[in-house]
Amino acid sequence: MSEFSNIRGRFAPSPTGPLHIGSLIAAVASYLDARSNQGEWLVRIEDLDLPRQMPGAADLILRTLEAYGFEWDGEVIYQSQRDHYYQDALHMLAARGLVYPCGCSRKEIADSAIHGIDGLVYPGTCRSGLAAGKHARAWRIQVDDTPIHFHDAVQGEISQVLSRDIGDFVLKRADGLFAYQLAVVVDDEMQGITHIVRGADLLDSTPRQIFLQRALGYAHPAYLHVPVAANMAGEKLSKQTLAQALDSDNTSHDLWQALAFLGQEPPVELQTDHHAAIWQWALSHWQPAHILRQRTILI
Repeated sequence: MSEFSNIRGRFAPSPTGPLHIGSLIAAVASYLDARSNQGEWLVRIEDLDLPRQMPGAADLILRTLEAYGFEWDGEVIYQSQRDHYYQDALHMLAARGLVYPCGCSRKEIADSAIHGIDGLVYPGTCRSGLAAGKHARAWRIQVDDTPIHFHDAVQGEISQVLSRDIGDFVLKRADGLFAYQLAVVVDDEMQGITHIVRGADLLDSTPRQIFLQRALGYAHPAYLHVPVAANMAGEKLSKQTLAQALDSDNTSHDLWQALAFLGQEPPVELQTDHHAAIWQWALSHWQPAHILRQRTILI
């Protein structure tokens, strides 16, 4: 992932709880991919979904990153403070005739939609205008049947037809919050992100983001999606699946475990060394080609 002259990566956690080993794996991968190529690495707090936030989680995440030896460039930005940028992007898309108001309820969509690769495929009910008596609940972007292709540095060639697999997707929700898909695209462009390294649970979102990049005239970053850490039930580690929070007393062991998960084969003795030694080894031995081409790995 070195085709760019000035590499800039980022780690963008949501403050729904403390970091766990799955979060650490994604952070380590993005950090090493940027730093091993003499690039910059930014941190962004994706706190758009206010109802899902845990009080104090954002500060806890930053303290945890510091405890594990991460060093980021520039100031941390918070999506909750950037609504005006997302609104500007929505206005730009509306001026191009690409968005429309949707008055459908969740039940109405569920009753008429088919299942796609990432939930229900919106059937386009409001594409030609709101039905009598309906009011705008959300704003959607109109997609087409042109295949979206991209190369992922780990997962290989990915292709998706949005009209078939996803449908017209939401950019601004019924509760007035901007959707993740729009916010992440706007922020990556404004921050000059060239390399997006994250978990493979977001792989199916990437074609939607590429579609928005093209519609807004934005640059197209390089992508690397690492396998997601899963429990024995095959569930992604998360707050919902009771993933254990990182313990800053075990930084060396946790970093070693993250590197091993990523196929980097760190020396056993580094498990008990200072985390600075692990970073020194990792930065000089980072090999993305060693990461398994899988979406999930049990841990």
